[in-house]
Amino acid sequence: MAFTATGRAYHNRIAAAFAELRTATEVLRPEHGKVLVSVTPTFAAKWLIPNLPEFSKSHPEIDLRVLATEKTSGFHGDGIDISVRQASPPFGGGIDAIRLFKQQIIAVAAPSFVADMAVPFSGNALGQAGKLHDANDLWPDFLDYLGAADKSKRSLRMSQTALAIDAAVSGQGVVLVSRFLVERELASGALVQVVPDTMNGAQDFYLLSQRRRGVNPAVETVKNWLCYRAEAWPEEKNARQGMPRV
Repeated sequence: MAFTATGRAYHNRIAAAFAELRTATEVLRPEHGKVLVSVTPTFAAKWLIPNLPEFSKSHPEIDLRVLATEKTSGFHGDGIDISVRQASPPFGGGIDAIRLFKQQIIAVAAPSFVADMAVPFSGNALGQAGKLHDANDLWPDFLDYLGAADKSKRSLRMSQTALAIDAAVSGQGVVLVSRFLVERELASGALVQVVPDTMNGAQDFYLLSQRRRGVNPAVETVKNWLCYRAEAWPEEKNARQGMPRV
């Protein structure tokens, strides 16, 4: 059977439309070897990236892509598979949430910054020390927790916690930060805890993903690895004993 001229034109247009539909469907379909994880720039720089060599060595078949942004990314609109954010329950019914780290706020500084001071600081001494601030603005609550007042004559403000940590390492002041984010610096001696007190934050760090009928094995592998690495941190391992998912 031969198409008429009108039939051929119709067939060509329909074929083109179906080709476009197949292309669009391929974009929406999960790529089983690719995983896109959305994290904050600080979490990326201070925890995820230092741990990535271990992941790449163990799972070379997975194309892990990191989106570092302060913006809350969407699972649908942005194509995110996994997100790590500071949050608190309850979460939506379609969200699977696992706590990775309890937020334990500590005050740290470089040894060079405290070289001429008695460490640990008293609350009074901490109130007078030069301070590094970030967007979380934790100093008022921390000083109130210690029963101290802010009497520092100099301070430096940063837009991101990672920058404030780097400024602390270079000896520019005391910074408040979640303990797990500076575990490498504490272990190496680049930073020291200047007061023994720890303040629990209002929100912890959660691994968030969308509950789906079809499971992408690569996504599950990344989720399991993130949980494994978080549990390997001694303080978090103790805090998570018997804690269920939410």
